[in-house]
Amino acid sequence: MIIYRGDCYVAYINDNIVGAFLLVRTRPLTLELVNIAVKEVYQGKGIGKRLILNAIDIARKNNTKILEVGTGNSSISQLALYQKCGFRMVGVDRDFFKIHYKEKIIENEIECVDMVRLRMDL
Repeated sequence: MIIYRGDCYVAYINDNIVGAFLLVRTRPLTLELVNIAVKEVYQGKGIGKRLILNAIDIARKNNTKILEVGTGNSSISQLALYQKCGFRMVGVDRDFFKIHYKEKIIENEIECVDMVRLRMDL
């Protein structure tokens, strides 16, 4: 599992976990932001953006030169959020979700098939 290869960071409101993300070193000067999540009841309140900005700050403090993230082709709001935070699209892993997931994923009435890769040079 990927969690054993990375560092997990958690966001709290009072004593409740409301969001989390994982940073995984994929190459010597590169980290990947994976498994970013915000509890549904807290979505749309800026917590996801704060988590992403925190991940960027942590990456910079760890002398990382490249921060990467991937999301589904159907994840419209996530794609917008990553770009608002400074990430740029760099590629597409075609059929990623068809290969790695048994169940079909539908989001925004679009089948999630491809992984859109984004990166930020720090």
